[in-house]
Amino acid sequence: MYSTNHTAGSETSNVRVVDFRSDTVSLPTANMRKAIFEASVGDDVYGEDPTVKELERRSAELFGKEAALFVPTGTMANLLAIMVHCSKRGAEAIAGDLAHAFLYEQGGAAQIAGVQLSTIKNAPDGTFCLDELRTRFRGFDVHEPKTSLVMVENTHNICGGKVVPLQWLEDLAKICKQHSSKLHMDGARIFNAAEYLGVSVARIVRDVDSVCYCLSKGLACPAGSVLIGSADFIQEAHRLRKALGGGMRQVGFLAAAGLCALDEIVPKLGDDHKRTRKIAQAINDMNSSIISVDLENLHTNILLLKILSKKITSSDISTRFAQVFSKEIESEITDTQGRGICVKVSARDWAFTRIVMYTNITDEEVDLAIKKIKYVIKEYEQNIV
Repeated sequence: MYSTNHTAGSETSNVRVVDFRSDTVSLPTANMRKAIFEASVGDDVYGEDPTVKELERRSAELFGKEAALFVPTGTMANLLAIMVHCSKRGAEAIAGDLAHAFLYEQGGAAQIAGVQLSTIKNAPDGTFCLDELRTRFRGFDVHEPKTSLVMVENTHNICGGKVVPLQWLEDLAKICKQHSSKLHMDGARIFNAAEYLGVSVARIVRDVDSVCYCLSKGLACPAGSVLIGSADFIQEAHRLRKALGGGMRQVGFLAAAGLCALDEIVPKLGDDHKRTRKIAQAINDMNSSIISVDLENLHTNILLLKILSKKITSSDISTRFAQVFSKEIESEITDTQGRGICVKVSARDWAFTRIVMYTNITDEEVDLAIKKIKYVIKEYEQNIV
């Protein structure tokens, strides 16, 4: 999904890599590896894996819903929600135009489920206009598809890890009920939202019909997501999971990592937010004419570095962050062992580059990244007229 920048063109291979491309590159902790190794397992297709059943039970309880289902990926979780809520082919679901389910899940709603996605413009804070939404429900005319579902993302990925307001969610849910439409939340990073708001995940999803969260992003698990909703919803999602190839056997090894993450990683998500803000503050204090950050509206573990100059692109910046040249070593842009610093960030055809924090990143690595980022920004400022 995102470009991978190595140290191509660098003059030295002796580097210290700090990888901010995504929290998907996070690695299991020592406790998590131990839990995986010692997990009790069974055949999950038969409903006999005790560790999967415990993760599902605990997830449903945490989110205040009736049932949950372990699935391989967040993409499958979102697709299952679409398939259950839009049970008739030719139905319509509404999503933000910057939603992950619309941009980066290969059109699975149309390709597999036979559901048309209709988009509504996302605001910078991850919300969309509710007045416009009221006009978008269809199905009253024989020529139209029936709008059966509205999807919302929280935290919002492309909007920079924004947490959508609770009041907005409440108002959104009321509109959906008025139009007999279901509401699904792509909550890949919902625990980050709960940390930012200082409330439980159950409070955030109180008014939605279904929600999913990802284990393999900021929660550092090797794979997996959990889909949550009513008992009837999960029963149908369980059936459809088999059709999508998501029927797994001794998957308790992965579920054990998820249980560990709920105990070990979730309580520490605030540290990721603080480290993200430290980088943002350092860039903001530079008052650069090349790169800026929106420090005031930084919510969670995703930081967008906005490119201000038309003479450079996000790919230019990301490539340069990842390169190490001898002049940097001479200027002591190094770690304590004298190694150059390679900082990996995400870049596409965006007007920004993206930094994502996760549990494996240390305070030392944050300081090293700040040193390198500031050096590169100053370099650009000197060379771009």
